[in-house]
Amino acid sequence: MTRPLRVAIVGAGPAGIYAADALLKSDVAADPGVSIDLFERMPAPFGLIRYGVAPDHPRIKGIITALHQVLDKPQIRLFGNVDYPTDISLDDLRSFYDAVIFSTGATADRALPIPGIDLDGSYGAADFVSWYDGHPDVPRTWPLDAEKVAVLGVGNVALDVARVLAKTADELLPTEIPPNVHDGLRANRAKEIHVFGRRGPAQAKFSPMELRELDHSPTIEVIVDPEDIDYDEGSIATRRGNKQADMVAKTLENWAIRDVGDRPHKLFLHFFESPSEILGEDGKVVGLRTERTELDGTGNVKGTGKFTDWDVTAVYRAVGYLSDKLPKLPWDIDSGTVPDDGGRVVEEGGTHLQSVYVTGWIRRGPVGLIGHTKGDANETVSNLLDDFAHSRLHTPSAPDPEAVDAFLAERNVRFTTWEGWYRLDAAEKALGEPQGRERVKIVEREDMLRESGA
Repeated sequence: MTRPLRVAIVGAGPAGIYAADALLKSDVAADPGVSIDLFERMPAPFGLIRYGVAPDHPRIKGIITALHQVLDKPQIRLFGNVDYPTDISLDDLRSFYDAVIFSTGATADRALPIPGIDLDGSYGAADFVSWYDGHPDVPRTWPLDAEKVAVLGVGNVALDVARVLAKTADELLPTEIPPNVHDGLRANRAKEIHVFGRRGPAQAKFSPMELRELDHSPTIEVIVDPEDIDYDEGSIATRRGNKQADMVAKTLENWAIRDVGDRPHKLFLHFFESPSEILGEDGKVVGLRTERTELDGTGNVKGTGKFTDWDVTAVYRAVGYLSDKLPKLPWDIDSGTVPDDGGRVVEEGGTHLQSVYVTGWIRRGPVGLIGHTKGDANETVSNLLDDFAHSRLHTPSAPDPEAVDAFLAERNVRFTTWEGWYRLDAAEKALGEPQGRERVKIVEREDMLRESGA
C-alpha cells in the first residue's frame, strides 16, 4: 500500500484515544503511515473523563493532559458533534476507511429489577452524574429536596454520587461545575446519605483513594456500623490476594471503631443490606426496604429473612453502566457488549466482521479503571495490524481524507474539530478566570458549537 492506513475510531473518550495512540506507536505508523479520524457525538472530546468523572476529582481529570498529547499529533483528526449512525453509518465509514474501531463506552444505567424502582424519587446514578457534569443533553435542573437519601451500590460511582450529595455547593464551587449545577446544589436539602451494599467490606468495589476522600470534607461525617465488619474464609482470601481490597477493608475498620463526630452531614456506609423494594405512597418514594444478608463462606452472601425499612425519600441506583446498542453490529443483550475475539467483532456463527473492531467498555463491559482501557486498546490494535499485515482488511472506495469532509458538508453536519476544542477550552477557562477558577464548563450544545467555531 502506498497511502497511509486509514482508520476510523467511533468514540473520542479514553478508549478511542488510547487506540489512536497504539496505532501511532506501531511500525505501520512509520511505513506506510497511519491516518486516523475520531468521530464523537459530543461537541467536545474525552468522553467519561469530561462527562462521567466527579468535578472534585482533578487527579483523574489530569488524564486529559496525556490524552491531549495524543490528539495533538498531525496524523489525527477529530470530528465532534457527529452521531453514529444518524450522521454517519457503518457502510459510510467502510467506504472511507480500511478499518473501523468502535469505542463508544457506556453511559446509561443498568436496570435494577425491584418493586418501586420507577417511583418518583428513584433515580439512576448515570443521569445524576450527567447533570452535575454539565452534559448538554440532560435537563438543567435536578430535584434535590430529599433530606434523607439512599445510594445503592458500593463502587466508585456510588461514592461520587454520595459525596456530591453530601458536600455543600460552596465546597464544589472551585471546580468546573456550571452555574446551573451550583444553583441546584445550593438548594440541596440532603443531611443524611445512606450507601448500601449487599455484601461485606472485603467485596466493596471502591478504590482506596476514592474511599478515603470521603473523609476529607469538613462537612461530611462518615459512619460505619461495627456490626458490618465481618469476614469469612472467602473474604480473608480476597484481602490476602488483593492489596486494594485489603486497604479498603482497613479504612472501613478504622471508621467503624472511632467515635462519631459532629460534622453536619452524615454519610452512612451500610454492608450486608440487599435492597428488596423501594417503598412508595402516591407514586413517590417514602422509604427503602432491605434484607439483611450474611456471608456463606465463599465471600458471597445469602438472605437471612430479616428486613429493615429505611426512612428515605430519594433513592439513587449506582449498580453499573450499560452501553447503547450499536446498529449494524452484533449484540450480546445480557452483557450489553459487542461480541468479539481479541477486539475483532464476531458475528453470529463465529466469523469476524471484516475490518470492524471494538475496544473499551463497549467490548468488555463497564468494569475496571481507566488504566485497564489502555491494555484493551493495545490488544485490539495489535489484531487490527495483524489483519492489515495479512491483507485481511477490506479496501475502501474513497480513502482520501477530504472525502469525509465533503460527505459531512453534503449532509449539513455541523462538526467540531481539534482546533475547535482549543477554542472551547479557552472560552471555558476565560469564564472561570474572574472567579479564580480553572474553568467553568459550557453546557448548552449550541453554545459549545459556537465557541468551537462549528
